[in-house]
Amino acid sequence: MWQRSGKFVLQYRLPLLALLFAATGLMGYFASRVKLSYEFSKAIPTDNPRYQDYLAFREKFGDDGNMLVIGAETPRFFEKDVFAAYTRMQREIKAVANVEDILGIPTAINLAKDPLTDKLVPVRIFGDTIGSQGQLDTARELLFNLSFYKYRLYNPETNAYLMGVRINKDSLNSPVRTKIIAGITKAAEAFGEQIHTTVHLSGLPLIRTVVADRIQREMLFFLIGSLVLSVLILLLFFRSVGTTLLSLLVVLFGVVWSLGILYLCGYKITLLTALTPPLVVVIGIPNCIYFVNKYHSAYLQNGNKRQALIDMVSKMGVVTLFCNITAAIGFAVFALTRSAILKEFGVVAGISIMAIFVISFILLPAVLSYLPAPGKQQTRYLNNRLLNRLLERLDYWVINHKKAIYISTTVLVLAATAGIFRLKTVGYIVDDLPQTDKIYTDLKFFEKHFKGVMPLEIVLDTKKPRGILRQAVDISKIAFFQDSFLAVQKNIARPVSVIDGIKFSYQGISQGLGDSAYMLPGLGNPFAELHKSLREVQVKKTSGMLTAKDSTLMKLMGSFIDSTEQYLRISMSMADVGTGELVPIMDSISRNANRILNNVDSVVVKDTAAAAIKVTVTGTSSTFLEGSRFIINGLKESIFWAFLLIALCMLYLFRSVRILLCSLIPNLVPLVITAGVMGWAGVPLKPSTVLVFSVALGIAIDITIRFLVNYKQELPLQGNDVGQTISVSIKQTGLSIVYTSLVLIAGFVIFCFSGFGGTRSLGWLTSLTLVVATATNLLLLPVLLNALIAPPKDKRLK
Repeated sequence: MWQRSGKFVLQYRLPLLALLFAATGLMGYFASRVKLSYEFSKAIPTDNPRYQDYLAFREKFGDDGNMLVIGAETPRFFEKDVFAAYTRMQREIKAVANVEDILGIPTAINLAKDPLTDKLVPVRIFGDTIGSQGQLDTARELLFNLSFYKYRLYNPETNAYLMGVRINKDSLNSPVRTKIIAGITKAAEAFGEQIHTTVHLSGLPLIRTVVADRIQREMLFFLIGSLVLSVLILLLFFRSVGTTLLSLLVVLFGVVWSLGILYLCGYKITLLTALTPPLVVVIGIPNCIYFVNKYHSAYLQNGNKRQALIDMVSKMGVVTLFCNITAAIGFAVFALTRSAILKEFGVVAGISIMAIFVISFILLPAVLSYLPAPGKQQTRYLNNRLLNRLLERLDYWVINHKKAIYISTTVLVLAATAGIFRLKTVGYIVDDLPQTDKIYTDLKFFEKHFKGVMPLEIVLDTKKPRGILRQAVDISKIAFFQDSFLAVQKNIARPVSVIDGIKFSYQGISQGLGDSAYMLPGLGNPFAELHKSLREVQVKKTSGMLTAKDSTLMKLMGSFIDSTEQYLRISMSMADVGTGELVPIMDSISRNANRILNNVDSVVVKDTAAAAIKVTVTGTSSTFLEGSRFIINGLKESIFWAFLLIALCMLYLFRSVRILLCSLIPNLVPLVITAGVMGWAGVPLKPSTVLVFSVALGIAIDITIRFLVNYKQELPLQGNDVGQTISVSIKQTGLSIVYTSLVLIAGFVIFCFSGFGGTRSLGWLTSLTLVVATATNLLLLPVLLNALIAPPKDKRLK
């Protein structure tokens, strides 16, 4: 079959090349229409209960992840010049397109009673212009006596000050978000330079935008870098510009096809699908090495270029096909998960890898048939003395040091197993950034002074319309829960809800100052007054009539109850504590909320009818936790499916359970060792590191297939002498295995130059796995074959 395929490609090389170039041109057109995804990728399925809670929250209260914060620490904040510069910064930021609101000290308000209407009206604490330092000092004293702003806009103990910038949520899902963040950053940095202090920026809009932009730039760098490294290694091996350019053409075609496939599948470029082009380069180059290596060795044997090309296709066609199938399986199993971001990556990567096989199978023999026969310079690498001595040494160890190989493998596996027990599953929102990165240090600034900026929300359902402001007893319980539990948590910033609006209004009515006046009123007119104000805000909000004249504070208060007054929102920020600590924190919140509000000491109240208030903990931090756990679990499942499907492929290919056992052990050992190294090195299991195992398995099994197929083909030629066949296979395939491994390792090592910890881990962990896989397939696999395999009767691969 494969000989006929080789003759077919050579006979119809011109029309096949024309068809391939035309198809690649069409795919290039599709690739040019691929767009970047600016939406935050869904890591969890839409029917996930936690995600459903978050969607319900957004429907009632809007987005919680569109607040950017700006902070500065200075004892000179209320000096006239410094405060004037801060005020100018706020105005400049407000002028940036798609900035909707700003909550900052210059526009902070006090609530005062209008003597004519007897209504509460907002009054600016700081005027548009500050005439004197004395005027500023008086306003400052008023601000410090309004407890609402303490630990929200300033920290009196550390002289740290915060400004919240709310950005239009639709613009954050579009290319314009980069321009918005740049405009805000420019104004903030100008203020810092003017007063000679460091200004800190954080919040999900900034973190997501800056990180996504960096990763997109890195992916281009990695694509170019992997191509350059591949070209250098190919030139070093083959010493032929023509062969190198041909191999480069193969992978470039593969890159174009991968982007075209992305478009045809209806997907956009995300942080994961952006990895596909570099991976196609890394996987496509070994195809070229194995094909060309076989072509050169066959030509040296028979001196006939056409026959050498037919031998190349007939011998390496089935090998490369199954190698690409197993590599594709390593990625395609992601499509079996229910995570949209993993599914897209799995579909595109799996199809792209099979496409690179088709491209290699047609392009290489067809173009090589037009090129001159290889000369001595091009085939000199086949007689590389250093590598040949290494292969001879490996053959010697396999024959004479079987026990040493078994013992060494066992010791390494035992040490790795001990390391596996040290593995931890944890993820942080910014854990891939180095601790010296400004995004990381700025986040830690806000965690130090304001306990964090990551959104966490609590929704309280009173189960009846207008159930919030009618029930004073419920309000007092909610206030107790908020002030006595939430406000004292170590990693949770001071929460804010309609409770604070009631307290602030009562402080305005009573004209009291300080913490003692910031309290809930009794029943009566003060309570009803705020109720009336909030209803007015809700009506304006529903009808879209909120204007710049409406104070930011009243807009904010209006966003904490829904239009039916059935649901109340308690909003808070928290530190980036990681998935390990976030689960206990959320459980503790739910348990204490139910204990205080429903008199039930439980995380979940099963008898919902008996509960006065239904408690739901949600928000971006919650969905991040669920998404991270979902991806990790999905990747773990994908490793199982990859093993199972690859095992079925190996069983079909070799029709022998013993060969199947021999093939899986040398590829399981590298994964165990890598997991052990992660445990000993303190590298946690997270989406970027779990990805290593499926990827490395799909690639490393290629080495096994190439060795075993060569073994099956050589066994009859060596008189069914297993030992002799193994020695010949080591010498025949060892050279191309070593060369291919070097290319693969170089292709992944380039990821070690990333600015992100996860990408660096993907690089060095995959490279480590491939190094170990190369060693186990050239040492452990032959030893296992010698011990377990009798001469097979199956002639199918002859």
